[in-house]
Formats: sequence, structure tokens, C-alpha cells
Amino acid sequence: MSPLPPNRLKDSASPYLRSAAHQPIDWHEWGEEAFARARTEDKPILLDIGAVWCHWCHVIDRESYENAEIAALINEHYVAVKVDRDERPDVDSRYQSAVSALSGQGGWPLTGFLLPDGKPFFGGTYFPPEDHMGRPGFRRILLAVADAYRSKRAELEGAARSLAEAVAQAEIFTGARAGFDPAVVDAQLRSVLQLFDSKNGGFGNAPKFPHPSALDLVLERCQQSREEHLLAVAGNTLVKMARGGVYDQLAGGFHRYSVDERWLVPHFEKMSYDNSELLRNYLHGWQVTRKPFLREAAEGIIDWVNEVLSDQVNGGFYASQDADVSLDDDGDYFTWTQEELRAVLAPEEARVMELHYDVEPHGEMHHNPAKNVLWIARDAAEIAATLGKHEAEIEMIIVHANGKLLAARMERPAPYVDQTLYAAWNAMFVSAYLEAAQVLGGPLGARCRAFALKTLERMLREVWSEARGFGHRIGGPALAGSLDDQVFGVQALLDAYEATLDARWFRAAQRTLDLAIARYGDTEAGGFFDRACDAAPLGGLDVRRKPFQDSPTPSANSVAVIALVRLHGYTGEERYSAFAQKTLEAFAGVAPQYGMFAATYGLAATLFARHPLQVVVTGPAGDVAADKLLDAAHSVYRFGKAVLRLTSGASLENLAGALKETLPHLPADKPLAIVCAGQTCLPPTSDPEQLRALLEGPATGVTAD
Repeated sequence: MSPLPPNRLKDSASPYLRSAAHQPIDWHEWGEEAFARARTEDKPILLDIGAVWCHWCHVIDRESYENAEIAALINEHYVAVKVDRDERPDVDSRYQSAVSALSGQGGWPLTGFLLPDGKPFFGGTYFPPEDHMGRPGFRRILLAVADAYRSKRAELEGAARSLAEAVAQAEIFTGARAGFDPAVVDAQLRSVLQLFDSKNGGFGNAPKFPHPSALDLVLERCQQSREEHLLAVAGNTLVKMARGGVYDQLAGGFHRYSVDERWLVPHFEKMSYDNSELLRNYLHGWQVTRKPFLREAAEGIIDWVNEVLSDQVNGGFYASQDADVSLDDDGDYFTWTQEELRAVLAPEEARVMELHYDVEPHGEMHHNPAKNVLWIARDAAEIAATLGKHEAEIEMIIVHANGKLLAARMERPAPYVDQTLYAAWNAMFVSAYLEAAQVLGGPLGARCRAFALKTLERMLREVWSEARGFGHRIGGPALAGSLDDQVFGVQALLDAYEATLDARWFRAAQRTLDLAIARYGDTEAGGFFDRACDAAPLGGLDVRRKPFQDSPTPSANSVAVIALVRLHGYTGEERYSAFAQKTLEAFAGVAPQYGMFAATYGLAATLFARHPLQVVVTGPAGDVAADKLLDAAHSVYRFGKAVLRLTSGASLENLAGALKETLPHLPADKPLAIVCAGQTCLPPTSDPEQLRALLEGPATGVTAD
């Protein structure tokens, strides 16, 4: 039997959609063509939303969408539409809300049944092809929904209208407006602490996801208050995650989440947006605790990204790496049988690594019980005591054996890397790499800085315009930008300005934020919508939406507040501060209930209440004393802190407030550091230790106006 000709997805820019080009289904991409056909043929729409990295999306593809009989049912009764959630987050977010309201669950694959106008009336996530354990299978559901569409049309249309109205009200947070109260941060921290798992680190039970904004919020409060229990929450979580199987012990980088509460067995896909934010967490953890293990985890993320998840030649961070090579394995690329480990290592090395990574004949993987996830069960000191060896000798064995294991793993077929470049996720990594350059220093820091700036140059060249700001995808067919693309882009541009004092980065940041206010902002109620006011009609569930929850990337509205506060700190323009406050007020009534899941709002509230700390270091270029002050400034974590290196002749045009008034009175050729916030500056210092003390905790003495 000859293969079927490819369907219309064969020419898609999305690797996820192209992966379905061989399926015997008459798939459409999201667009008016699909809706017009549904109206003309009077058929419901079957909507499938997934991603190339999503294991269960590929399972439903193989079980159902590649099944000739099920495909025939779909082609007969439906207009089929497939969406890549990474490519179209605007479509995904709306239908996630609707299907969650219908079924009580969301996620991928998302399976929706829509009227020809795109309003959903039924849906769920993964469906098995046939009836299973009392649950109806996909075949039965397809037939039942098609019958209901014919026989109960009025009932379905009424339900769809009611659902669309409910989603519309929920997505713009009707009734959430209240006066801004900085005490919201206390409520969110209480939520974080209530969910903290003191035994295993992290928050909540299995499955366990990282919550980067919550960790940053805890670390920032720890710096303010010096509460030891907060340091324990953040430090314990960071250590447990980095010792667990959720961290790739050989190549570096984090998998998406852990299926168990101990961080041992992950879902093996690796996402750009997880690793950029976790890189920042580990940098901040290193700054606060000075634990070398946390710095090593940060460096491991960078090493993996440089090797696997980036275009080192042209600039750019790729979107993701799959969990599996095929549906017949479950993380087999990343896991080891005892025999596989022993085949690579000498007997003495194998004995050490079996103790180090808890590799036994029976491992953790259900699909293949011999497979072990590598996690740090014992450190070198414990192994040395067990084997009667010196700790230094064991440490050397671990290093050499890790190299051997990684080299052997690289001989295996590797999971697919989605090399799509999305603007928001690239901007997040640009910011993370620029921070890594400051915190880590040395050759690795210099490499991070150069690559971040190269990537940002590419973004401005290929996906930014003076008229519309950032688009969504770098390269390939153009995709309209989202609020995420704008606000994370502004953050990256401001970070680049702080790193270089190159005014063009600042001008692009200000232009992008002005466009975001004009095109995405709600000037009446406050906050920002995720799509521009002049965006092309979405079709389907075309409701306005204000993203607020961190899920899983930081909330775009909260990030917008942070960007507004930062820009106000430089320009002194009151309109930025006013819109930041209006945005905070738009969600103030619900922020406490969201707790940890809106931790970025807590960070935004913190920054708004105290103003960003601005540190300027003066002195001639290459001056040793000035460099020591710069290192001291970079060594302290404070959320939203800016460090500017000012040499003689540098422009002060983008500085405002007390900083601009104070700097002209300082000797340009003398190494000094000055700390300011808003309209208040502390006396300058030439002592690196004093500078550290000024930056840490309430001892800054710099208070909001």
C-alpha cells in the first residue's frame, strides 16, 4: 500500500504541524479558510492544540490521527484544525481557559469541539482511541459529538455562547480592580511558605514544577529582612532541584518538571523559558548563599544552552528539546541501565558512579525498570567514607566519569531540538545571559555577554520595527507579536543598555514600551491585553485577555509593571509610574488569592514600592579600584538592581532624578560608587565592602519617596 500524499501542513513553518503532514486527515492551520469551510459545509471544528516537545501530543497523533478509521470519521464529520501552542499562544490561552471550564482540566494535547464560528462547546485533553477503564474513547466521542451537533444544535449553541461570555469576563479580570497595597507581597509570601515542602524542597506535591518568580521573591525578601527561614526555603529548593533527576547531571540544564515530589523522575523535555528563569534563580542563589554548587548549576545551564539550545553563529536561543527520540521510549536518551554504565566506565569508576547516582539493577522508569535516572544520591565525602578513599580522589573520579558518560550519551540518537526562535523567549535568555555575565565574570561571563548582545542585535534587525515593536518569531513567515514579546523585549533592551550604556538600546526600549502602552494597554481600567488593539481578527473565541498568572512564564502584565518602573527610574516621566500603578490596581483585588502563582506580581509590587536600586561606578576605564567596586556591586542580589559603569565623557542623557543631579558633582576620574533610588542617593563610597553592605538588606537607607 503506497503512502498517502502529504496534507496541507507539509509547508507549515511549525515543526509540530509539519510532523502531522503524513496523517490521513485533512488538517487546516488556524485561519479564516478553516472557519469559512466549516460554515459552508455546516460542520463542527475539531481543534487539536499541541507542541513538538509534547509527549502525549505525539501519542494521540499515533493512536488516533494516524488511524485510518478514526481519520475517516474526522474527515467526514469535522473540519480539522491543528495549532502549535508555541506559535500561537493567543489561540492556546483562550481555548485552555474554555476547556478547563468545561472539563476541569487543561494541558496538551488540547482537544476542542467548536461551532463553525469557533466557539467551543465540548473538549478535553488526551483521549485514548477506544473505550478504556470506563472512559469513552476518541472514536465514540467523535461520533457522539457529531450526532449532538446535528440533533441538539440549539442547545450546543446556547452552551457555547454562555461559555464564551464567561471566559470573556474571566480573562479581563472583571471586578478585580482595587487600590494598590504593598502588603500583597506578604500575602503571596505566606502562600509560598504554606506550599513549601521542607523535606524535598519546592512547592506543593507531585507533579512538581519549578516556580522561578516565587524563588526570586523569597530571595528578595530574605535580602530585605535577613530571615533565616526564607534563606532555607530558597536554598533548600535550589539544592534539591539541582541534585535531582530534573537536572541533567551530565550535560546541564533542567527538564520541564518532576513527576514525583523528590525531583527524581522528570518529564524529560527541556524548555527555553524554564532554563532562562532557572539560570537567574541559580545566579541569585549563588549571590545570596555563596554556595559553589549553585554557581556550578548555573554554569551547567549555560554550557548546555551553548552546546544544544542556541545558534552560536548567528545569535538566537532555540525553543525546546524533546523528551524522547520516539514514542517507544521514555527519556531513554537521558537514562542508564547498570549494564550501560558499566560498559562505559572502568570497574572502579563504575562503583563510584553507582553510589553517586544511585544506579542499581532496578531503576525508576516504569516502561523499562532497568533504566535509572541520574540524580545525586551521595556526594564525594560520603562515597569516600564508604570506600575508604580520599575525598579528592573520589571528586576526580566523578569528574572524569561524567565526561565519559556524556561522551557515550552523545553517541546515542538525540531528541529533536526545535530550532524555532521566539522573540519573548529569546529576550528572556538575553536578560539571563547578561546577568550571568555580570555575576559570573571571567571568560564564561564575557562569552555570555557577547552572545546575548549578538542575539539582541539579530532581534532588532529581523523581528522589530519602529511602528509595531517586536514580532513573535525570528525568521520564517512573520507572526504578529504578543504582549510577552514586547515586555520581555523591553526588559532585554534595558538590560543591554545597563551593560553597555549604548543609548540605542535605551531608545528601542522606550519606543517598544510606548508602543505597548498604545497598542496593548487598557487606558481606562489599567493593565495590558495580550493582543494589540489593531491585531488581525483572531477568529473563534475572540475575547480580550489580560494575562496575569505565572503559567509557566512570568505574567506579562507583571513584567510590564517592572519595565514601566525601570523606565520611570531612568526618565523620571510620570506617565510610566502612573501606568504601572494603574496596572497593579487592575489586579489588586485578586492578587492575594493567586498567591504563589502570581509571584511576579509580588516582584513588581516590591519594585514599585521601593523604586529600583541604581548603582553607578565611576573612574577611568580599566581602573583596578573601579573594577573592584563593579565586582562588589554585581555580587549582591537585589531584584531590579541596575549597575552602570560610567567613565569620563559618558552621556547622562538617560538618567533622571537624584542620580542625574548628583553625578556631575563627582570627580569623573576617581573610582567611586553611588547608590540611588528615586529621589534619594547615599553618600558615595570607594570601599567595595561598604558598597556590599549598602546594597544588602534594609541597610541601604534608600527609601521610596
